[in-house]
This record gives sequence, structure tokens and C-alpha cells, in this order.
Amino acid sequence: MSNVGIVIVSHSPDVAKGAADMVRQMVGEEVPLAWCGGNEGGLGTDVAEIIAAIDRAWSEAGVAILVDLGGAETNSEMAIELLDEARRGRVVVCNAPIVEGAVIAATEASGGSPLDVVRATAEELSP
Repeated sequence: MSNVGIVIVSHSPDVAKGAADMVRQMVGEEVPLAWCGGNEGGLGTDVAEIIAAIDRAWSEAGVAILVDLGGAETNSEMAIELLDEARRGRVVVCNAPIVEGAVIAATEASGGSPLDVVRATAEELSP
């Protein structure tokens, strides 16, 4: 059985990579993981890059996306809408802090939890 994948989307490539590094160090290799951030050398997010990150972290168990700001959330939702119908329903954006949410989501995913539980666990961190 495959574990839920995790995608980290930040306006800053350094923030996205740093959060992904923390996930790897704390959870290991058992969870498919990808990150993306930045736009043309500056801050921002890009729908095509988010789709590529979803592809890199793809799991039949689904993919949970963690985002930093509203634009990242909007572009992640757009990316999900552009996926083929069979995959679209297995990708969710979590309303959770990007670093803590990614770590706790990946920890939950590494134990084999389904996508809805991974999302709910990450979202428990939201105020």
C-alpha cells in the first residue's frame, strides 16, 4: 500500500525547500514528497510548477498540499482543477501552517493513514 504524498507550495523557494528538508529529516523516505516555490527568480507561485510537484509526489493514496499564502492556495486549487478527473478527487489543499502542517501530515501519512485523516490531522493545527 502506498502512502499519501505531500506537496509544499510557498512563494519562496527557500521556504518550500526548507520545509521539505525538515519533513525528510523527521519522517524519512516513506512519504512521496515534492516542493515548489518562487516565480521567475522572485517570489510567487506557478500553476504548472504545482502540477509538476503533484506529479512528483503522486501516490494512489492521494496528495496533500500545504501552502503558505492565499496566492499559493488559489494556484494550488487551479492546479487541482487542471488534473485529469481520475486524479482530481485525490488531491487536497490543507488549511494548516506550512511547516508544522507538512511535518504532521507527513508523519500521519508515513503510518499509512488515508488522505482524509492526513488532511484532518494537519488542519487540527489551524487556529
